[in-house]
Amino acid sequence: MSTELRHFRQLPDEVRQRLFHLPPQPFDRAAPREELAFGLGATLYVPATRPDLAGTIRRRWSDGVLSMVIDLEDAVADDEVQHAIRATAAALSELADGSGPLPLLFLRPRSTAETASLLDAVGDGARALTGVVLPKFTAAAGRDALAVLAARDTHLYAMPVLETPSIVYRECRDEQLGGISELLAEERERVLAVRIGATDMSALFGIRRDRDLTIYDVHVVAETISAIVNRLARSDGTGFVVTGPVWEYFADHERMFRPLLRATPFERNHAARFREKLLVGRDLDGLLRETALDRANGLHGKTVIHPSHVAAVHALSAVTHEEHQDALDIMHGESGGVGASSYRNKMNEMKPHRNWARQTLIRADLFGVTRAEVGFVDLLTALVEER
Repeated sequence: MSTELRHFRQLPDEVRQRLFHLPPQPFDRAAPREELAFGLGATLYVPATRPDLAGTIRRRWSDGVLSMVIDLEDAVADDEVQHAIRATAAALSELADGSGPLPLLFLRPRSTAETASLLDAVGDGARALTGVVLPKFTAAAGRDALAVLAARDTHLYAMPVLETPSIVYRECRDEQLGGISELLAEERERVLAVRIGATDMSALFGIRRDRDLTIYDVHVVAETISAIVNRLARSDGTGFVVTGPVWEYFADHERMFRPLLRATPFERNHAARFREKLLVGRDLDGLLRETALDRANGLHGKTVIHPSHVAAVHALSAVTHEEHQDALDIMHGESGGVGASSYRNKMNEMKPHRNWARQTLIRADLFGVTRAEVGFVDLLTALVEER
């Protein structure tokens, strides 16, 4: 079972050389925890009942997916649970015994309390896993699940999903986040990243965001995301990587509002038809907008439910030449003060921007640095055309 991972490896060598000033570097499951968390990128959820589950995982790997979750919770009907468990055990056994490369694989049980029984059911197939996604995570239920993972011979990471009423409702949010923060601090080396369940949060109010909007337009959810980042994503050594919530649309629809993608960058790259048919036509303009807002709000990576989403998230994860130069200037500069950007278009403040610069350089290693003349449109077009 090969363990080397590299973003954009599905692109031909000549295309990578044309696009990247510094190519993405390889990493594996043994990478430092923070690096591995940033490297998740677009995490694709796949139902445990998917026919030929092992084959699906291999195909998605070939398409450039580096992290996947086998989902036994929301994606599986109540009367299919036992079939889903058997299918998962068989697929993981096949993958663990194979010699081909695998993405970072995670299991999502139907509840955090079922972590132990599900791992027992998959048995030795757990060797193919990187960790377990813990749905509807609370401090009380999470402690037992983390203890289960700690007791196993195979090292497995936890990725708690925050989505319960006690997280969303304002009157109990601070207390619940405080308990979760204390628990995760105790188990820091076992917690890979914190995920956000925006769909379950929305459901508490009978809300389903329209594909013309982003999750940040749903204020009651955006407020909760802000509270989670505030408590759990601090850059003072106490925080964790927090990932972006799921984007759930992937087909054309009648629009009420104008597309969220400016036409000019695509016209400049002779990609106007690509924008209209493959991005706007598949609602990926909304995904791109939301992914950019995720980053602006302190989130990294994203949950996705369709393979077509992966290229969009990864294209936005690559570091631009300008970002990289700013990060280097800040990290190599004096411990204080301010200096003009090498691009002569902004001021870099050495102390306030240092955490941003450090994270940007981690992302540069994992997703690469594009050439100065290469834009997001070039990278996304190359990824979509390669599929």
